[in-house]
Amino acid sequence: MSALQRLTSPIFAPDEQITSGTPRAAWVLNILTVLAVVGFAVGLYMGLVYAGMDTLQGNVQRIFYFHVATFSGGFIAFGTAVVGGILYLVTRNPRWDRLSLSGIEVGFFLSLITLVTGMVWARPIWNTWWTWDPRLTLMMIMMLTYAAYFMLRSAFENGDKKRRMASVYAILAFITVIMTLVIIRVRPDTIHPAVIGSSPVNAEGGFSMTDTMTTALGINSFIFSCLITPALIWWRIRLERLHEQANHLRAQL
Repeated sequence: MSALQRLTSPIFAPDEQITSGTPRAAWVLNILTVLAVVGFAVGLYMGLVYAGMDTLQGNVQRIFYFHVATFSGGFIAFGTAVVGGILYLVTRNPRWDRLSLSGIEVGFFLSLITLVTGMVWARPIWNTWWTWDPRLTLMMIMMLTYAAYFMLRSAFENGDKKRRMASVYAILAFITVIMTLVIIRVRPDTIHPAVIGSSPVNAEGGFSMTDTMTTALGINSFIFSCLITPALIWWRIRLERLHEQANHLRAQL
């Protein structure tokens, strides 16, 4: 069986069974990947061309269409990791651990994009790359929390013990995601703008959006949450499964 066939084998196929004919799974994955690529191109157009320019911030405000969308995708990915962790603790099936691991890796990557794009926006608007705003501080804590997840996995060699510890950690780490999401709704001293909804009464950050801006933000958030994130997680699961199979063959040799 070729490496490409293994990568596109069913997401929930039994570990002990590797089938050679999986045209439906390969077809669905390929279609999802194409939709994700096309959707990304559409999102670029919506954010860079379709949406109007902000009268106060200028074109730098366009970063927020991707800044917010990547955070939305990261939220979905981290939530998927929680589901995978819970299901692994219940079933002890390694497929759910792969799902959890893949969700965290994709979520970490998307959150890193969120953090970097936020810094790029902050430089011309706040005249600094970084400030210890409550939202930014929690974002950094969230990133460090999930970075520690990878260190935790590498600290254990036993398969089941490593997966159990990683599953529990993935569930508990999601608390930092919730805190990062709601902090601008409860802290009155934040200067981080509330793109969707209102901030506390005394909060300094915020801006209003036109209909074109709202549409561009909604479409980009949908694309990252429903197309790009699932496609990345699915491909990462394939890679992890192939990696496990390679390790198994190496051990046999």
